[in-house]
Amino acid sequence: MEKEKVSSGNIIDFKVLRRIMQFVKPYKGRFYLVVAFTFLLGILTPLRPLLIQYTLDAHVQFGNYWAMVNVMLVILGLLVIQSAVQYVHTYVSGRIAQFVIRDIRIQLYEHLINLRLRFFDKTPIGRLVTRTISDVETLADVFSEGLAAMASDLLQIVFILAFMFYIDWRLTLVSLSTIPLMLLSTYVFKEKIKVAFNDVRNAVSNLNAFVQEHITGMNVVQIFGSEKREFEKFNDINKEHRDANLRSVLYYSVYFPVAEIIAAMGTGLLVWYGAKGVINTEATGITLGKLVSFIMYIQLFFRPIRMIADRYNTLQMGIVGSSRIINLLDDKKDVMTDGTLSPEAVRGSVQFNHVWFAYNEDNYVLRDVNLSIQPGETVALVGATGAGKSSIINLLNRFYEINRGSILVDGIDIKDFQLAALRKNIGVVLQDVFLFSDSIRNNISLGNDEVTDEMILHAADLVGARKFIDRLPGGLDYNVMERGATLSVGQRQLLSFIRAMVYEPKILVLDEATSSVDSETEEMIQNAIGKMMSGRTSIVIAHRLSTIQKADKIIVLDKGEIKEVGKHEELLEHNGYYSQLYKMQYKEVV
Repeated sequence: MEKEKVSSGNIIDFKVLRRIMQFVKPYKGRFYLVVAFTFLLGILTPLRPLLIQYTLDAHVQFGNYWAMVNVMLVILGLLVIQSAVQYVHTYVSGRIAQFVIRDIRIQLYEHLINLRLRFFDKTPIGRLVTRTISDVETLADVFSEGLAAMASDLLQIVFILAFMFYIDWRLTLVSLSTIPLMLLSTYVFKEKIKVAFNDVRNAVSNLNAFVQEHITGMNVVQIFGSEKREFEKFNDINKEHRDANLRSVLYYSVYFPVAEIIAAMGTGLLVWYGAKGVINTEATGITLGKLVSFIMYIQLFFRPIRMIADRYNTLQMGIVGSSRIINLLDDKKDVMTDGTLSPEAVRGSVQFNHVWFAYNEDNYVLRDVNLSIQPGETVALVGATGAGKSSIINLLNRFYEINRGSILVDGIDIKDFQLAALRKNIGVVLQDVFLFSDSIRNNISLGNDEVTDEMILHAADLVGARKFIDRLPGGLDYNVMERGATLSVGQRQLLSFIRAMVYEPKILVLDEATSSVDSETEEMIQNAIGKMMSGRTSIVIAHRLSTIQKADKIIVLDKGEIKEVGKHEELLEHNGYYSQLYKMQYKEVV
């Protein structure tokens, strides 16, 4: 499995940030409220030291007790207001975050379900899970702890500096003398933690992809005794994740003590210089109130600076996650284009006109295929593995787009059909049946309220599956568990027949539909297949030639090309590709 490597790029990718902010537009009223409260917090924070300075210089030193009490009550009221503003700021920004990530996750999932199968062929499912869950979740912190909090911290720094310079520029310069050291340490920390975070996110994505893939394919791992080897691979990826997290822990454990020491140095210099000024108040104009307020200011000043590095890390997490999400949303080359036509009735004629198709460029699996199927006709596709049989089915359903040529249904290019209308009229039964961990009812209807229990049971009667469904606890409410683990292969195949027939399609596709069932079940559903095909255009793919001898037309494919077309007897007399395949399976047919 290819490991994913993603770099965060610039310090802050403003292009990505602008795209994120587009998701905030539906909630711009709340966003403006957060902005207003951010500004208000920036003003309220530095007011408290100023009032304490006033109290010490104007009342405490003169013994004005009640005046001092009045100012203290004002400060208390200010604290209550600041706490309320902080509460609203945090709560509203958090709500915006949750609404935004809900919208993004919905948009992302809607985008995924409209992508062609080509995209999923080349993208690990675990990586897409990381995009939809983990990466989207980081955006919540961008709004609640990253962007809004950083803006609040920056505003507080600006207002604190303004108050400090207003009160005494000399004490301000002394207080800020250690700022270069603080900025340097913050920058180094920011760069180191950014790299560590990228490594963590890459490792998380790789872990998700690896675990999902190997749990899904656990039977293969155990059949070939690869448990130890696969565990060692997992262990290596897990170690990368651990080491990246440990590096971030190391950077945090170094940075914050260093920041505390630098802040203490600034406070020490301020006390040393300010104390001398207080001793010579008349000459310097530095009062005890000023010194105390500056000690408070310097604590208020350094706190947001220390936090900005951490806020930046949170913002960087969101930027990296957002860039991945945006890259996925902007990937339009694999989005299925929808037509506009939705005919009320489809007769079921199918034409392939000079169709060329390749899963990978220039590696064609279908070469100049010309195929005509009349309404109600039964056509069988035969050929060796890799001949292109299943590719024809995939193209008819528009799971993939052809490279050249055209495919018509009732004389209409399938690109002009609405996808829902096209696929509703094509019932597909695949060899590999996928069932969700849900009831039989929901696995057949797939959540479509138009599909009633009567329709399901009618289709079950048609394919001979009613008896086994009635025997299950709960009947249609029976939970088949993940991938239908509680059902036999034959039972799962029967459910796929019901799923295909419940919509009464005009075109029926059977792709190796009976190859995975036992002889008894095959005999039962062979009778049902005759009923299913009645009045429908049917395309049958089967390796067992005994199942297709009654087809109106047999098409023999080899290496993506049509080699022979005709009925069973005609092709045997021709003594070509079909005859060779028949002779190879003669004992089975007999």
